[in-house]
Amino acid sequence: MTAPGFWDDQNNAQKVINEVNGLKDMVQTLEKHEETHENLEVSYELVKEENDAELGAELEEEVKRLRQGLDEFELNLLLSEPYDKNNAILELHPGAGGTESQDWASMLLRMYTRWAESKGFKVETMDYLPGDEAGVKSVTLMIKGHNAYGYLKAEKGVHRLVRISPFDSSGRRHTSFVSCEVMPEFDDEIEIDIKTEDLKIDTYRSSGAGGQHVNTTDSAVRITHLPTNTVVTCQSERSQIKNREQAMKMLKAKLYQLEIERQQQELDDIRGEQKEIGWGSQIRSYVFHPYSMVKDHRTNLDIGNTQAVMDGDINPFIDAYLRSQMK
Repeated sequence: MTAPGFWDDQNNAQKVINEVNGLKDMVQTLEKHEETHENLEVSYELVKEENDAELGAELEEEVKRLRQGLDEFELNLLLSEPYDKNNAILELHPGAGGTESQDWASMLLRMYTRWAESKGFKVETMDYLPGDEAGVKSVTLMIKGHNAYGYLKAEKGVHRLVRISPFDSSGRRHTSFVSCEVMPEFDDEIEIDIKTEDLKIDTYRSSGAGGQHVNTTDSAVRITHLPTNTVVTCQSERSQIKNREQAMKMLKAKLYQLEIERQQQELDDIRGEQKEIGWGSQIRSYVFHPYSMVKDHRTNLDIGNTQAVMDGDINPFIDAYLRSQMK
């Protein structure tokens, strides 16, 4: 940062500053944990001498908090894969089932929004298509924050809900599915050759909330990559040009993800691995009836407090999955 000409390239300079801030935060967090550990050792010696039950109970709580903090710190250190530190693009797509599945998608939208806010991340709605009666037909979020993609890549897959449907007058139990796609946001970090002749670009009026301006101008953009039939849409900006720029970033992320999945499929074919693809391959089940439980099928972790999970407390699932991938 002290080198001559450091500020000549503003974008690169900002990336370096962000990296420095991330490293500083990591070091400061470690120093804080070390200081807490030293204080707890002193408190432990005092508890042994005084044999104070109340002080002992306080010490146990402080040790528990330190352990939780160290677990989170360790996970941050382990998020070292390419693009883990990037912002995340998260898409939710309901499965078959109409209003029931669309309502489930809106519940997951709320869950991820609350989780992101609890982490101090910024959430931007890139595209939003409301359901016919309730819920959403599809939604795309940009979740901005350090390691946003690293955390949220654990959520990629199909999420299954079992509950008594509020839309069924007979009070029958329904099963609904929503697909969650997660991709890292890219600026100019990767080179992907996207030919102009391979793109079909449409503009249309935004369907989401946004007032008179959104409803009277064709500012929303849909880009279709013809060779792969990959579609991205963006309507978050007032300007068609800005929406097009954001849509191109999203397209680049999707094409990158497709290439990664293709390479992984080749490796699986070589190893002879068979993976079921479809609604039957859900990563997590959320059961509201006849009992309450959320279970992750990849790690077998289950939590009985479904309300806490739906309020955004999904860190235990993310933690368990990421650690299982790092073994």
